Amino acid sequence: MADRGGTAWGSVRLRTTAAAVVVVAVALLLGAVLLVSQLRDSLRDGLETAAEQRASELADEIERSGLPAPGPTGEDDDEGADEGADDPDDPDELVWQVLDESGAVVRASQPLAGPLPAEDTETSLPGSDHRYLVVTEDAEDYEVVVAVSTEDVADSTAALVPLLLVGLPLVLLVVGATTWLVVTWALRPVERIRREVDEITGDRLDRRVPEPRSRDEIHRLALTMNRMLERLEGARRRQQQFVGDASHELRSPLAGMRQTAEVARAHPGALPEGELADAVLEETDRMQRLVEQLLLLTRADEGAVLTQSREVDLDDLLLSEATRVRRAGRTVDTSNIGPTRVRGDAAALGQVVRNLVDNAIRHANGTVLLSAGTQGAEAWLTVEDDGPGVPASDRGRIFERFVRLDEARARDAGGSGLGLAIVEEIVRIHGGRVAVSDSALGGARFVVRLPAEATVAT
Repeated sequence: MADRGGTAWGSVRLRTTAAAVVVVAVALLLGAVLLVSQLRDSLRDGLETAAEQRASELADEIERSGLPAPGPTGEDDDEGADEGADDPDDPDELVWQVLDESGAVVRASQPLAGPLPAEDTETSLPGSDHRYLVVTEDAEDYEVVVAVSTEDVADSTAALVPLLLVGLPLVLLVVGATTWLVVTWALRPVERIRREVDEITGDRLDRRVPEPRSRDEIHRLALTMNRMLERLEGARRRQQQFVGDASHELRSPLAGMRQTAEVARAHPGALPEGELADAVLEETDRMQRLVEQLLLLTRADEGAVLTQSREVDLDDLLLSEATRVRRAGRTVDTSNIGPTRVRGDAAALGQVVRNLVDNAIRHANGTVLLSAGTQGAEAWLTVEDDGPGVPASDRGRIFERFVRLDEARARDAGGSGLGLAIVEEIVRIHGGRVAVSDSALGGARFVVRLPAEATVAT
């Protein structure tokens, strides 16, 4: 139940809709408050302008012809004058008084309970439910005071508030519904992608998620996922091929040992003394080398072949391999080895040099040439032999796993078809590249290029 609730409240549609409604609600609320405030201020400004105009007219009349006659004066005072002129308990919407210097009322539009405040303010009048806005104007020895009712302001504001209370929720409902529908439509491709991914298993990596026509973030997500599925499918295909090839290679030495043992048991004395033990040791040694190479390739695939990165002298690695080969009675030319330093894993780079040298020894007729040097920001090493070389048509696949260009000779010589694949993997991890071409000696020429003292890419 907790998961269901978390999923519901964690819905993108719900969160987006809620966020949109909250943002719009805050904006509308602030706008409504501002609208009501602006309307009230505008109406009050209009009333104040009308009161000031009436006060100015009365002041002009006093200065021109003396005190005005009691009772309503002007068109704005005609409405309701008959009903409220003599009733102080029912003041008109606009009332005025003329005060002398002592503050006594000398003229008024209608009798009031007392004089109006002789200052610009807002006050209440007896008999009225609304407040009055008071405006004053000096006129010779008198002061004109005009008060105008704010009833229209209150009524207009009161009429607007219910409309806002009804309209704002309707607007929020429309915003919420629209946002929900738009987000649902926008997430429809995501849901199709999710359903497709949910059905993809390890045996169905050939499936791909649908790519929407829109060139947006979801389209890029679909492209990224399809590229990921392509990489996973390729990795699985390589893994299956790798497992099949490894099984085949491991079966071969086991079958050889079993066959030799069965012959020795079925025909005692048929094999010379010690031949069974020699055959078992030879096949065991071959299987051990194969297992070690398989483990090394597996570690390379996982990015764990490099344990440390430090400065490595490639010339020292080549000279060390040359010494090992010479002890076996082979001819190795090291005259072209110069100081060459890179940054990487010494053990892994040593494996590269050994695999290339062993490959050259297996195919050389008599001579192996080792070279190394640095050119700009790039270090290089070459291993050449005077053997049959590598046909141009096979140079693109020679670094693939379990590839042998000469099956019989490679198997007899102990080759597993993994040595050059290991070279290519290690060199790639070090940020370099390896290639094969024709040698001036007549055989193959393997060239490894690495960044000089470059940081290893993990």
